[in-house]
Amino acid sequence: MKSFMAKKEDASQTWRLVDADGQVLGRLASRVAVALMGKDKPTYTPHVDVGDHVIVVNAEKVRVTGRKAETKTYQRYSGYPGGQKIIPYKRMMARRPEEVVRLAVRRMLPKNALGRNMLKKLRIFAGPTHDHAAQQPVPMEL
Repeated sequence: MKSFMAKKEDASQTWRLVDADGQVLGRLASRVAVALMGKDKPTYTPHVDVGDHVIVVNAEKVRVTGRKAETKTYQRYSGYPGGQKIIPYKRMMARRPEEVVRLAVRRMLPKNALGRNMLKKLRIFAGPTHDHAAQQPVPMEL
């Protein structure tokens, strides 16, 4: 018996809707990353993008546990001396809550070209409304 290997043409991608209201950031991100990779489908193939499109709403209402709200930081480096930027979690949530969720999901995806293509299928909105109603997203259970 041969192993099943999905092909790019055979991958059927649906749209899923996730409400992040009251969800823990890490647990939400891991479930979204699994859906983007397609690991929850029987047709999962590591070298083919068989995952679904995911829409996350209410990103501003995501929560963290413990003291992470006071201690968690996000860091970037431009490559130049003195070019390191450290942004606290609270400031990032106040200014760009979508970026907090996007970074959490991005770091759980593969670090290659396939992972970058998977990340393009993620849409995040700070509030409860989104502009993808025409795609008829299916609510995703968390």
